[in-house]
Amino acid sequence: MKKKTVKTSDGSLTLFDEVYHESFHSNHGALQEAMHVFIREGLFYRADDIDELSILEVGFGTGLNALLTLSHAEKLKKQIHYQAIEAHPLEWSLVKSLDYESLTGVQSRIFQLMHTCDWGRSIEINSWFNLKKLHTKLQDFSATNAFDLIYFDAFSPTHQPELWTEDIFKKMHKALKSSGVLVTYCAKGSVKRAMKSVGFELYSLPGPPGKREMTRAVKLAE
Repeated sequence: MKKKTVKTSDGSLTLFDEVYHESFHSNHGALQEAMHVFIREGLFYRADDIDELSILEVGFGTGLNALLTLSHAEKLKKQIHYQAIEAHPLEWSLVKSLDYESLTGVQSRIFQLMHTCDWGRSIEINSWFNLKKLHTKLQDFSATNAFDLIYFDAFSPTHQPELWTEDIFKKMHKALKSSGVLVTYCAKGSVKRAMKSVGFELYSLPGPPGKREMTRAVKLAE
């Protein structure tokens, strides 16, 4: 899969996938988007009432969301168990050029370990954060009452419509614990209808720079 490095409006870099014709992050700011959608509206929101979090990321990609989560785990004094699904892993040599370590203050060896550690095994990255990467398609993933929080960061419904369906969100709903939360940059009407149809309670929130809205979906307490 062909990819090129591009600079976004906040100065941070991202990759543009020439097969899907889509960037891995917002062109209005890769760092700003990740911080707003997944950290502020996801991690910070969910961490308010829980000390040890299990997080699932759909679309490991460049690893920026995971790196930001790791960088905040110790500050929040939260133990993070992080699983990430990725069907098309990126080479470390490509990700290294994005220089995300300098944006987060995390040592390069830590970020390199996150990308080069074995797939399918839970690896302690540091004392606050362990990572299990799954090299699989989302359609082949299954879990029940396993996660407090899901970062849903697949390519957009325009380019990967098969990942934004009622069947997929039924799978995500099942994977969450009671009162679990899913956050995504997407606020498309058909996506929200699919989420609502499987039982999620939806909240439309202000989006990151360049985007009017994002979505938080909550699995109601059972």
